[in-house]
Amino acid sequence: MTRPLILLTNDDGYNAPGLEALAASLGELGRVVVVAPERERSAVSHTISLHKPLRVKEVRPDWYWCSGSPADSVYIALNHILNQTPVMVASGINSAHNVGDDVIYSGTVAGAREASMMGIDRSVAFSCDARKCSYEGAAANAARICKLILEQPPLADAFINVNFPSDTAADTPWQLTALGKRNYGRKVTQSTDPRGKPYYWIGGEFLGFDDIPGSDCNAVRDGFVSVSAVSLRVTDAKGQAQMGQWPGLKG
Repeated sequence: MTRPLILLTNDDGYNAPGLEALAASLGELGRVVVVAPERERSAVSHTISLHKPLRVKEVRPDWYWCSGSPADSVYIALNHILNQTPVMVASGINSAHNVGDDVIYSGTVAGAREASMMGIDRSVAFSCDARKCSYEGAAANAARICKLILEQPPLADAFINVNFPSDTAADTPWQLTALGKRNYGRKVTQSTDPRGKPYYWIGGEFLGFDDIPGSDCNAVRDGFVSVSAVSLRVTDAKGQAQMGQWPGLKG
């Protein structure tokens, strides 16, 4: 009997410990194939490589690296590497949380989003704070979540974003959440290269999050595994209604 196929990717690179732990835990649910970036691709969002070639290498059976982004990895896996459609695509386990606005920037989340856009209706991204959470505990909990996803009807036009709290174990409870609001400093550091030309580092430190009951940020803070459904349909109904009152702009 053919085992169900599960595709894994991430944005920390094909040899990241979170990916290794997730692959080991999901092996009980089916045949796991990994196609992940050859190096860290954090915060590349949903980048796809339209203007440069990609390279792929199988480093061991069913374990590949791709020279592109997480979205590239999923794209080339579904359309070239795999000889059957996977029942699920899982991305992670990322080495930092992807809550609130992080889902816009995250390459890990983009891996699940790309799979969902490609018609894989059971797609999920996993993230944790690796400084405070063991990958083994998070992966054991992720296996429970994936088993549940496979047992339930698939979501329509959506994927799942999961974040683990500190010290996650296999039985850490889950909480259904909405995306919250995470805050960062807006910092630009200027310096000068050896040839006298300026260069810049962007990105500020983490400044906390808004206290929103039912949000993913609050759930992780309170020790729950945050489980959120993220829609592919990004049209804003309130904005549409407001713009419908603008002169000359009717639906």
